[in-house]
Amino acid sequence: NAEASEEKKKELEKLPPFEIVRGERFPAFFFKFQFRNVEYSSGRNKTFLCYVVETQGKESGSFRGYLEDEHAAAHAEDAFFNNILPTCDPNLRYNVTWYVSSSPCVPCADRIVQILQKNKNLRLSILVSRLFMWEEPEMQAALKKLKTSGCKLKIMKPQDFEYIWLNFAEQEEGEAKAFEPWEDIQENSLYYEEKLSEVLH
Repeated sequence: NAEASEEKKKELEKLPPFEIVRGERFPAFFFKFQFRNVEYSSGRNKTFLCYVVETQGKESGSFRGYLEDEHAAAHAEDAFFNNILPTCDPNLRYNVTWYVSSSPCVPCADRIVQILQKNKNLRLSILVSRLFMWEEPEMQAALKKLKTSGCKLKIMKPQDFEYIWLNFAEQEEGEAKAFEPWEDIQENSLYYEEKLSEVLH
């Protein structure tokens, strides 16, 4: 139907001119590189955000997917609020869990606080692989605000990485399905946990 395709075209034209990739699963090599909880994250200039949205109450159910961004453009956190949140019914209660390759930057943290204040039906837990610029006072203040707003911020443990591997990474032909933890996964997780508790104390 020509009218419908014209409508679709108009909708697409309204979309902002940056690249946000959406989907249900991403290539395994992205997981191995982007989610690795290294201390120095050189070359990792994207944010990968896996989300699980659970509806509470009578309409209980859940859906999930992932978003990735290029740092120069809009961030994956914004993409969730712009593209995924509007599909949620404001009359229902939602538990949302994000598994993110890196903790939010200051503007994204501020936006999360605003969204949680506005949407009382939303509970958000964020599990991060790495802390982004956590030594900066402005970043520390933003993370504290997140905690005060009721957002649960946690560092991923090995079992969280395994969950992402099983539920969000494409299982390539001939590749072992089991999750293979990298050498310093536990050590780095504890390192970031310590830093986060110092920031949030």
